Amino acid sequence: MIMGSGYSFATHSSLLLLFIFVITIAEPSAATTRKLTALVQQQPLTLKYHNGALLKGNVTVNLIWYGKFTPIQRSIIVDFLLSLKYFRATLPSAALWWSTTEKYKGGSSTLVIGKQILDENLSLGKNLKNSHLIALASKAGHLNSVNVVLTAKDVTVEGFCMRCGTHGSTRGKTRFTYAWVGNSETQCPATVTNPYNNGYFQGPPDAPLEAVSACTGVFGSGAYPGYAGQVLVDKTTGASYNANGVNGRKYLVPAMWDPRTSACSTLV
Repeated sequence: MIMGSGYSFATHSSLLLLFIFVITIAEPSAATTRKLTALVQQQPLTLKYHNGALLKGNVTVNLIWYGKFTPIQRSIIVDFLLSLKYFRATLPSAALWWSTTEKYKGGSSTLVIGKQILDENLSLGKNLKNSHLIALASKAGHLNSVNVVLTAKDVTVEGFCMRCGTHGSTRGKTRFTYAWVGNSETQCPATVTNPYNNGYFQGPPDAPLEAVSACTGVFGSGAYPGYAGQVLVDKTTGASYNANGVNGRKYLVPAMWDPRTSACSTLV
């Protein structure tokens, strides 16, 4: 999850399944937190590597903006991507969070912002099917890249609200990876480690538990079901965050599974 002012996204997977939420978490008292944390101990969680290709090295992220987005909304996403390699940010930082991916097979992944395609006129209409997402994603480059389709708040996608984002890869000669991030702001408020469905995951390939979805609801230390964990609070806005980025940005990112500890790794 990524927190940025004034706009909301949600998705389920690590890379770039880019999500923007302004969330304020009501925290229980310190005494209550200590007692419940003592009762809920995190168990080792193993995600098996299935010997598939991972996105490593320099990975280009192409953004396809479907619908109307303000410059501020677009800048939040772009700044988040830039933050993943901005190690001069105050700790805890988004770059530190992303560095967990270095522990996976093949070493580090450096994200580079590629093309940005604007489709404000909704060329495929306001009601999209999964096939439309692939068609939109295919408009950008294919070589060692992730093409991210971001849909505006008035655009619905097949299966919306049951999921607000997804990722996958195409088959054939022009195989490429893609992700979709929907905006749940009005319709239902509230990929690097497995890009080809044969990387790191647990369970069946058609419904995998992945590096970030394995840590659902965990944003800080001491988290347990119903409590997101200890996070930081912005003094000006009152919004929760746990990672600093470029241009003074503050983001709320989910815990990521650490293959060395077999546990969900948090920044705070």
